[in-house]
Amino acid sequence: MGLFARARKYEGWLATAFGREGVSAVVVERPADGMPRVLGASYQAAARPAPAEVLEKLGKDVQAAARHCTTVLAGGEYQLLSLEAPSVPREELKTAVGWRLKDMLDFPLAEATIDVFDIPGDPNGTQRGSSVFAVAARNSAVSRRQALYAECKIGLSVIDIPEMAQRNIATLLETPGRGIAVLYFDGDGGLLTMSFNGELYQARRIDVTLTQLQSPDASQYYDRVTLELQRSFDHFDRQFHFISLARLMLMTGAADGLHAYLADNLYMPVEQLDLATVLDLSQAAELRDPAMQARYFLAIGAGLREVGLHPGKHEGKGA
Repeated sequence: MGLFARARKYEGWLATAFGREGVSAVVVERPADGMPRVLGASYQAAARPAPAEVLEKLGKDVQAAARHCTTVLAGGEYQLLSLEAPSVPREELKTAVGWRLKDMLDFPLAEATIDVFDIPGDPNGTQRGSSVFAVAARNSAVSRRQALYAECKIGLSVIDIPEMAQRNIATLLETPGRGIAVLYFDGDGGLLTMSFNGELYQARRIDVTLTQLQSPDASQYYDRVTLELQRSFDHFDRQFHFISLARLMLMTGAADGLHAYLADNLYMPVEQLDLATVLDLSQAAELRDPAMQARYFLAIGAGLREVGLHPGKHEGKGA
């Protein structure tokens, strides 16, 4: 990846997310005290894959040359799998996991960039860290994103995935001692994450898009979403019995009907997620609109990672 420019970088991250209908970019700063701040936001409509001029325009809008930069892969560009951790030294973990993934990926292992991070075990149990998440990104997808930033002369430090971006937001919403579920919809479908103590424990994709939820016949999709959630929560309860989920936070833009439906059909509290409750949006007032929060959701999550990484370092896990 391109190295940082010699000029001093401002604090915070410039994060981009490449959606099905456009590219969103935000600048997020995490002060030592108080809520994280969104310092700016910009969006360019473009079909995927977005051309370089779109990123160049966004870069000018949010001063990319003076920022630490991160981006989020799209759903079809990687796979996230959970598996039992191999009994090997830490330095051999990625290689060992790679061999286990060989028959689990929908593309050849030789064409994959692999990263691994732990799924913490029961803190009161005898088994700890016995499972891991493996991220397998297509080399072609990673190379395309790197080349796009290089063409625009923007230094790219981190390539992340939506699950970790969403986990970063979930961390701000947690109730001490309880887990939290977050459900987000965009043009690629639904993403459910369940986290605890700032760690991702489970993630599921739901094959229902935000456009479908906002359509006149949206009610036909509500049952499908509810069934997927019930199955996911049951699986989570069996696998992570030591975590009690406090609530489900829902980010759907203007698709309000789903909230009422889920609240009537799930056993846990369901709340609409309002980013204004956990972020300082005073410098990005447009993000008080629920539809705008949905548009920038993944970019904001990616921007919430901690600063302090070396230039050119690829990380599969958020801060």
